[in-house]
Amino acid sequence: MTASRVLVTDCDLPGTPVEDALSAAGIDAARAAEATPDVFADAGAEVEALVVQWARITGEVMDTMPKLRIISRLGIGYDMIDVDAATARGIAVANTPSYCIEEVAAHTVAMIMAEARGLASYDRAVREGTWRAVDARPAAVRPSATTVSVLGFGRIGSLVARSLRGIGFRVLVADPYASVDAIAAAGCEAATIADAVAAADVLTLHVPLTAETHHLIDAAALATMRAGAVIVNTCRGPLVDEDALVAALDAGTIAGAALDVFAAEPLPTESVLRGRDDVLLTPHAAWYSPEALVDLPIHAAQNVIDFLSGSAGAAIVNRDYARVAAGN
Repeated sequence: MTASRVLVTDCDLPGTPVEDALSAAGIDAARAAEATPDVFADAGAEVEALVVQWARITGEVMDTMPKLRIISRLGIGYDMIDVDAATARGIAVANTPSYCIEEVAAHTVAMIMAEARGLASYDRAVREGTWRAVDARPAAVRPSATTVSVLGFGRIGSLVARSLRGIGFRVLVADPYASVDAIAAAGCEAATIADAVAAADVLTLHVPLTAETHHLIDAAALATMRAGAVIVNTCRGPLVDEDALVAALDAGTIAGAALDVFAAEPLPTESVLRGRDDVLLTPHAAWYSPEALVDLPIHAAQNVIDFLSGSAGAAIVNRDYARVAAGN
């Protein structure tokens, strides 16, 4: 394969796994000194592909790279990339949708079960010398008497929904793009977003972050929820209005939350979420396993390898780029 210039804008994974995978395929790759537009512009004249983790890639950044053909995201979400701007410029955008499906689903179910069965409360009670199940957690739930609403029925959301049905929960699914038959085949019930939110004992989020889903769970949505409800978010922090969430917890509108993702990451030390016993926190770790750590950079690099060798892989999220690139 002819050497092609690839810029890795940023990567917090150990070592240089993206560059190593690209180099093994005969593709020249370098990492930006800093994840800033000015640095990208300095490196951009010959760049044909970007590999992006958290750096924000706008149309203006793309315009500094006249040879840019593909942007590959180290991760499932791609809200840091202006996909519309890429499409308008004939640039493909790809993500890595399959590297951590099991991990995120398992983490989500673990959070749901920890909340439903009160594991943190029981742990504190035992450590404090209390040995009474009823006193420590009087609200521990029976799965068959509990409704979990799953917003989003993609790879992860559908696995979460099926797993919870296997345990015995009643599961509502809200996803306007999902087949009602597929939802029924998983043993779940289709619902609107509003109905799913209002009916939930547990609400779990599995939708992409877009302009439409930003603060999907806001004060108005929280006001419709059951007083004993719990919100679980392993997807994207800004799906939930954190200020509104804290206000709802303070008011008793809902009972708790389990959060792996946040509006600002790392979670600021001054965040009031850190001091609450009614919120379970993990450090954006749902994706992680040793296997996922290996797969993630390989999948992101493979997107570039396949594209530059003439294969438009299945992970491309903006198929219309090809029409624009062809001048049609």
